[in-house]
Amino acid sequence: MKDAYDVIVVGGGAAGYTAALTLRTLRSDLDVLLIRADEKAQVPCAIPYLAATLETCDKNILPDEPLKKLGVEIAVDEVLDINREAKTIETAKGLKFKYGKLILATGSIPHTPPIKGINLKGVYKIIKKWEVLQELQKAVRKAEKIVIIGGGFIGVELADDLSNLKKDVTIIEILPHCLLLNLDEEFAVKVEEILKSKGVKIMTNCRVEAILGKEKVEAVRLSDGRTIPADIVIVAVGVRPNTSLAEKAGLKISERGIAVDEYMRTSDPNIYAIGDCAEKHSFFTGTPTPTLLASVAAFEARVVAANIAGLRLPRTVLGVVGVFLTKIGGEAFGAAGLTESMAKRMGFDVITGKAETVDKHPGTLPGARKTEVKLIFSKDGGYLLGGEACGGNCVGEFINLIGLAIQRHMTLYDLYTMQYGTHPFLTPSPVAYPIVTAALNAYKKLKAKVY
Repeated sequence: MKDAYDVIVVGGGAAGYTAALTLRTLRSDLDVLLIRADEKAQVPCAIPYLAATLETCDKNILPDEPLKKLGVEIAVDEVLDINREAKTIETAKGLKFKYGKLILATGSIPHTPPIKGINLKGVYKIIKKWEVLQELQKAVRKAEKIVIIGGGFIGVELADDLSNLKKDVTIIEILPHCLLLNLDEEFAVKVEEILKSKGVKIMTNCRVEAILGKEKVEAVRLSDGRTIPADIVIVAVGVRPNTSLAEKAGLKISERGIAVDEYMRTSDPNIYAIGDCAEKHSFFTGTPTPTLLASVAAFEARVVAANIAGLRLPRTVLGVVGVFLTKIGGEAFGAAGLTESMAKRMGFDVITGKAETVDKHPGTLPGARKTEVKLIFSKDGGYLLGGEACGGNCVGEFINLIGLAIQRHMTLYDLYTMQYGTHPFLTPSPVAYPIVTAALNAYKKLKAKVY
């Protein structure tokens, strides 16, 4: 291991991993060191499936081989200090390294709600550390009654996986429906119906006031007075940017993370910040947004890698569109951009288009699934603001396409006239491609002035 590197990456999650990988892909002459705190870096998006689907935490590890193959050096250590003037870092193991450019990819930390009893034994937060997740995996498999606080993606995916173990699972959600921050009500209700059909109890419009127990968790008390027995409680109410190292170094911090420019540079031009630790802004309003996704982290990492490699690539899309995918009970759900309710709250005058089809053609093919698509457009100009879908695995294709269409400011006319490929086993019918059909549905409403 050297004393100095062209680039040092702090953090080994999706952001740091992608940055190091892309840097060496673009510039094999650069010496790159990746420093991460954990020996076994976890794949964050698959953590909910450690309950039942993945046998052990060792089956959910980001592989080092691609990094090592490209010549990235890896150190399992923790960076404690940054000396910006000397351009050096110091680690917990007493090592000091000099950097040309420094990339902070320090991720996020779970939000801890102010609930009485939150520190009782048997209360778990989703922390992306192998040893913590190993303990949680053992606990959920041993427990019979499990309460999950939070009905976001982590909460519903975890509940779905736990239901496969026939556990007594209850989700407590403060909003009227699970996933309501990402899906319109008609799609959120479908998610809840699937979970309920698998035995998951869902309690909405309420919050946990206290976690009860003497030495360990015994129950939770809700705001409406109900008490729910629990062997363990899993807190899944979101995360916040981990900015402690950046703050210690005197970098500018905004309300949503480390402040960065269009090149992902911090207030120090030799230091970049990417992923959950860096601030995010909405594609639609430019205002701060808490949209922290591994896919966004990877996008930012590629921007940074290109800039350090000398390509001078700004974030041509300065805001986060927000592209989400999940699978509940075998049904795929996805959303990109704004939901109809979000768009209306933001003051957009909207028109929607909907389509229903099957994901194979003819629909009599084995495994064909009903698939629904909803598109949200602005009446002014017909610009695509958002889209949602549910059904078969083709939902992933649709939602990523919708996300790109939003990013490129496409309109309902663009989608209505798009060209596409189809195959009986891979897509809906060429005469019923749902994105085109939904755009046509919206166009018809617009022309008829029926909204």
